[in-house]
Amino acid sequence: MAGPLGGIRVIELAGLGPAPFAAMVLADLGADVLRIDRPPATPPGDRRVNPWDVLNRNRSGVAVDLRSDDGTELVRDLAAAADVLIEGFRPGVAERLGVGPDELRSANPRLVYGRMTGWGQEGPLAPRAGHDLTYLALSGVLAHVGRSGQPPTPPLNLVADFGGGGMLLAMGVLAALVERSVSGQGQVVDAAMVDGSALLMAPLFGAWSSGFWSVERGTNLLDSGAPFYDVYECSDGGWLAVAAIEPQFYAQLLEGLGLAGDESLPDQNDSSRWPELHDRIATVIATRGRDEWAALFDGVDACVAPVLTMGEAPSHPHAVARAAFADVEGVPQPAPAPRFDRTPADAPTAAVEGADAVELLADWGIDTER
Repeated sequence: MAGPLGGIRVIELAGLGPAPFAAMVLADLGADVLRIDRPPATPPGDRRVNPWDVLNRNRSGVAVDLRSDDGTELVRDLAAAADVLIEGFRPGVAERLGVGPDELRSANPRLVYGRMTGWGQEGPLAPRAGHDLTYLALSGVLAHVGRSGQPPTPPLNLVADFGGGGMLLAMGVLAALVERSVSGQGQVVDAAMVDGSALLMAPLFGAWSSGFWSVERGTNLLDSGAPFYDVYECSDGGWLAVAAIEPQFYAQLLEGLGLAGDESLPDQNDSSRWPELHDRIATVIATRGRDEWAALFDGVDACVAPVLTMGEAPSHPHAVARAAFADVEGVPQPAPAPRFDRTPADAPTAAVEGADAVELLADWGIDTER
């Protein structure tokens, strides 16, 4: 793989969600990632491409039984030749399997050992199960997501699993690799989804403390309370996203909606009349279809955009111009990001289930007989 991480070797102990996402990001950027799958897996020699498994793209794996001494010894030897190891077990599990950081770093002090958990390596909740929604609940995120008068709304599993989890782990691994270039030593990276979710809320914690942010959902600037920062239904059932916060963008919005100069219109920042302003904007937007509005606001700095589905987004002219999506074995998916001018990443390749273990492990120094 080409990319800025070319030459970096990563062992991924297969898991679900955020840890594979971190491994995907590293592989996208050129790291050589070897996934250690759990048996039972694809029978030896049965190599299958799975283009729908986007999370495991750009890498292959071998099945290793970590409950056996031979399996544990194999992972230890692989880690001795690696720069990074990523695992997403509950605290203490890797140690019980004999592949914890102390065991692996004793043989390879330069190893960066990335750990992905929900609650972190210590604390009263550390051994407990959880999912994206529970981490959002305790980190101060979920209470503030949703519309007025409605329950908190799950924002898919993007915040804790992928933004506050997998992306945070990838960033931590990269930071540890940078530090290693100075010290020559690896270290343990403890990435917890509950920590990362709270971190993403840092600006809003400041707004809360200053009194700018209300506890009431759907009444604030960015949570659908402000009528100039919301999503509106169009005449054809499509949706239009409006984010005209700054006055110059708001003026362009009113111009496009045909409301400019209407003296009966509430002032933009009069929050006491936001419901009235919302109804006025909604009434106008409901008179045309989504794509009509998109065409009307095309080229206008009003911060207005059509709400596209996953099926539509790859075909948008801006996405096409930037090659923001790749087609891998007939499956459209986001291209590697960010972009690099000198060491650009390759186009992604489909995930592989099963592999020729002899060939794959030989590249890691494991002999054929073993």
